[in-house]
Amino acid sequence: MADNKEDVSSGKFTLSPSPLRSICIVGGGTAGWSAAALLSKVLHGSGCRITLVESSSIPTVGVGEATIPPIFDFLRNIGADEVAFIRRCQATFKLAIQFRDWLRPGHRYWHPFGNAGVTINQRPFHHYYWKNLARGYDETLADLCPSIALAEDNKFAFPSPDGTWPGAAVAYALHFDAGLVAAFLRDHAEAAGVIRLDRKIVRADRGAADRIEGVHFDNGESLSADFYVDCSGFRGLLIEEALGAGFDDWRQWLPCDRAVAAPTASLPGRAPYTMATAKSAGWQWRIPLQNRVGNGLVYCSEFIDDQAAADEFRAGLDGPALDEPRFLRFTPGLRKRVWIGNCLAIGLSAGFLEPLESTSIHLIHTGLNRLLDYFPDTRFDPTLIDSYNREVAQEYAHIRDFLLLHYYPNQRLGEPFWDHMRGIALPDSLREKLALFERTGRITSKRRELFADISWFYVASGMGLRPASIDPLVDVAPFDDVRDVIDQMRAAMRAFRAAAPPHDAILDRLLDPNESRRPNFGAGAGWADRA
Repeated sequence: MADNKEDVSSGKFTLSPSPLRSICIVGGGTAGWSAAALLSKVLHGSGCRITLVESSSIPTVGVGEATIPPIFDFLRNIGADEVAFIRRCQATFKLAIQFRDWLRPGHRYWHPFGNAGVTINQRPFHHYYWKNLARGYDETLADLCPSIALAEDNKFAFPSPDGTWPGAAVAYALHFDAGLVAAFLRDHAEAAGVIRLDRKIVRADRGAADRIEGVHFDNGESLSADFYVDCSGFRGLLIEEALGAGFDDWRQWLPCDRAVAAPTASLPGRAPYTMATAKSAGWQWRIPLQNRVGNGLVYCSEFIDDQAAADEFRAGLDGPALDEPRFLRFTPGLRKRVWIGNCLAIGLSAGFLEPLESTSIHLIHTGLNRLLDYFPDTRFDPTLIDSYNREVAQEYAHIRDFLLLHYYPNQRLGEPFWDHMRGIALPDSLREKLALFERTGRITSKRRELFADISWFYVASGMGLRPASIDPLVDVAPFDDVRDVIDQMRAAMRAFRAAAPPHDAILDRLLDPNESRRPNFGAGAGWADRA
C-alpha cells in the first residue's frame, strides 16, 4: 500500500502511522510481571521493546493470595501451563468464601462461585428459593449449589465434562503464594523477551502534554520509552509523583485502612475455600496453601490501635505465626485518573480496595485487558484515555458497593466499629440497588460487571436481607412442579457429594510427577491425557 489511507463508504480513516516501539514497566511484583507477561505475548513479533525496571532493594507488597475464576483466563491469555503454575506457586483450589460472624457472632454464610439451582421458566433459581422458604421448606444453599456443598465437605471436583447438573455448575479459582506468582510470571516474561533492569528510579521527567519523557536511576543512567506502565505500588511514582493524578479517598464508605499479616503452618485437610471472620474493628482472612496458611487482619485504625489489632490477630490464628507479623497501611480509593498521557497505572498504583472478595489481582488483570481494548499508538488519543478512565471508575465503584454490602446490614449491635458501619450514608448506586432488592427481590446487573445478580443474592441473603415481594413470574410455574425439580436436585446433590474426592486427594494427584493425565481447566473440565 502506497500510503496509510484507505477509502471506505463512510469516508476516510487513517491507519496508525506511529505504533509503540518501546514500553517501560516501572515496578515488578504481581502487577508489573503480569503486565510484562501479557504485553510480551500480545506484542510478540511487533518489534516493540518491553523493559521492566524494579529494584531488588525495594520489597513488594503481596496484593493477595486468593483469586476469582477469571485467573484461568489470564493464564491462558499469556500461554502459561496451569499445572506448572499450580505446582510452582503452592496453589490450592478455591470454591467459595465462608463469612463468619458478619451478620452477628456465631452466624455463617457462603459466597460461592457458580450458580444455585437451575433455571425454571427462564427465571434464575434464586427467585424460587425465596418462594420455597416462604412455603416452609428447609432446603439450604448447600442443597442447591455444588460449590457450597463441596466446600462444606472439604472436597473438590472439576466441572462435569457431560454438562449435567450439579457437576457442570462447579466454578473455582485458586489460592497461591503471591511472591511465587511474581517469580513465575517473571520467568515467563523474560523467556518471551522482556528485558529486566535491576535499578532504583530516583526521578521521572515530565514533559509537554502531561507525558513522561524518561526515568533516571540512582547509578546515573536513564531510560526513555514511548509508553509507561506504573506498577510502583501505593507510591504511584509516575502517575502521582510525576503527573499529579490525584486520589479519591473512599474511607467514608470503607474505613479499614491497615492490615497485619503472618503465615502459619499448613494443616491436613486443606480447605478449598477462603475464610473471612468478622472481628472487633474489621475482619481476618485465612487462606490455605500447599505449604502454609496465609493469615491477615484488616482493620480500621480509628477503632483499634496496632498493638490491640496484633493481639486480636494472634488470638485468631490456628497455630503460632511462622514469621513476625507484618503491618501494612493503605487508603481505599482510586486515582482520579489512572491513565494520563503516555502513562497508565496498574494495580496498587491505580487504587486499592480491601481484599474481602479477592479482587486485587483481578483488578490488575482487568486493567491490562482493558489496555488491550484501548491500546494506543504514540498519538495517545484522548478519547481512548477518557473511555479507559471512565470504565475503571465504574469498575472500582461497582466493587466498592459490593464490599459495603458485607458491612452495612450487620446486626452486631453495641460494637462501635459495626455500629458505625450500619450508620454509613450509602452511595446512591448501592442505595438504589438495595431498595430494588428489598422491595422486589430483583437485582440490577450491567454487562461486564464483575459481580452478577447471583453474587449479590448470596451476600444480601447471607447478611439477613429479605425481599418484601418476589418476581411474579415465579408464580407462573406450578409450585408442585418446582418442588419436583428441587427434590431431583437434592437427590443429585447427595450423590454428587458422596462421589466427590477430598480436596487434598485432588492436589496430591495434580502434584504427582508420575500422573499421566491432567485436568482440562475451565468449562467442561475433566482429566485427559497429557499433550
